Amino acid sequence: MSEQKELLTTNRKALTINLAEQIYGTFAEIGAGQEVARVFFQAGGASGTIAKTISAYDMTFSDAIYGKAPRYVSRERLGLMLDHEYGLLLERLAAQRGDHTTFFVFADTVSTRNFKGTNEAHGWMGVRFQTTPGGPPSDIVLHVRMWDKDAVLQQQALGIAGTNLLYGAYFYRDEPGRLIESLIDNLGSERVEVDMLKFSGPAFQDVDNRLMSLHLVRHGLTNAVMFGPGGDVLQPSEILHKRPILVERGSFRPVTNVNVDMLACATAQFVQEPAVKGKDVVVLMEITMNNLLAGGALDAADFLARVDLLGGIGFTVLISNYPEYFRLTSYFRRYTSEMIGVAMGVNNLIEIFNEKYYENLPGGILESFGRLFRNSVRLYIYPMRQEAYDRYVASNATGGADANHSAALGSSFAASVLINAKNIQVSEHLQNLYAHLLENHYLESIVGYDREMLGIFSRDVLQRIKAGDATWEKMVPEKVAAAIKQHGLFGHSAATPVITAPAAP
Repeated sequence: MSEQKELLTTNRKALTINLAEQIYGTFAEIGAGQEVARVFFQAGGASGTIAKTISAYDMTFSDAIYGKAPRYVSRERLGLMLDHEYGLLLERLAAQRGDHTTFFVFADTVSTRNFKGTNEAHGWMGVRFQTTPGGPPSDIVLHVRMWDKDAVLQQQALGIAGTNLLYGAYFYRDEPGRLIESLIDNLGSERVEVDMLKFSGPAFQDVDNRLMSLHLVRHGLTNAVMFGPGGDVLQPSEILHKRPILVERGSFRPVTNVNVDMLACATAQFVQEPAVKGKDVVVLMEITMNNLLAGGALDAADFLARVDLLGGIGFTVLISNYPEYFRLTSYFRRYTSEMIGVAMGVNNLIEIFNEKYYENLPGGILESFGRLFRNSVRLYIYPMRQEAYDRYVASNATGGADANHSAALGSSFAASVLINAKNIQVSEHLQNLYAHLLENHYLESIVGYDREMLGIFSRDVLQRIKAGDATWEKMVPEKVAAAIKQHGLFGHSAATPVITAPAAP
């Protein structure tokens, strides 16, 4: 397809498709009127593109046509719609015009703002389309959230987004990154959020959906995406809906035994909380975009390695654009009113008390903590050896921790002493705030940890991998070590000299 450089209007996109002789298909829309079909009708020349439009709005009619699904606004429902309408299209038109037509079905199932304004305005939309006459179809499926406060504006936004999707499928399919960016053409992310997207079929056989999801975050179409243990792209609201959430943030470059121990111990405490006991908890490992872009540019192989290693040992992974913890917990509050737990090391707790991160907030650190700890949020703090803590404080002397803490401890503290939520020192003017959080159990020390794990740090493991020092293998889960060696991840090379311990006399 020819490349279009300029930003096309919605009408121009619809008209271009209407005038393309090969493109022909069905629009099936439920829940917000026939907004996408309306755009194509208004553009002119729709008879050259539209075989049928349908809106099975009544649930009984919808079930009779597409079969039942757990929810009407769901990925399952969208899949049933695409299957039914595409099969019907081929059945009725393939013999007549299949040799010179690339058939498509556009479908959406949406819930716009209700009369009382009490519902979630969101929906699923997708397109199944051929790239050559008679060829196998490919799919693009996505989940959208509509942020306009008025239902009519939400319907209008849906019509524009759907037109962008169908146009992108036919004209940008060889540039999936550009296709993704075009989804909010003539809209902007302030009106529509795309928080899940999946490509499938022969047109996208070389596309990695995890990288495409990351593209959503990088280009502002959403602030977080999620991957299951098998690497599948997940829709956050389906996973987080009304469930308690426990999350650990890290670089996971690579994931180490201490990362796993921290989350395991925090989980054991979290599930015993009275507000959580007996409920189905979501446990997440989270990486921020700031971390992924720490080197200045995204390393796709490095990103995929981290996601694969975490998934390989059974974790669900969240990639977010929320550098501050209070923004992360606010994001979770979209989906759940249940308790939220955050597992972190002492070093992360020190950073939370660093006031430089809150200079853009009118209320400074107090405002950030008000947002972070409201509505049942608790931090679970993993201990750190004092010598490691001393080094960290010395290298971050302007941070929220007391740079004179080590000296203040005095000789009564041996090197084996552990720093935890109860004995960490923060800047003098923040000590009363810290004491308040500790006394009211917003902060909890993690217990039951493996003391042998406390000397493990991802950066040290990474250095040992690159240096060929085989001692790193004991610092990560067995499956992680095997994958790093098998795939040569993080600079590992089988040809690199291996340093081994001397044999026992």
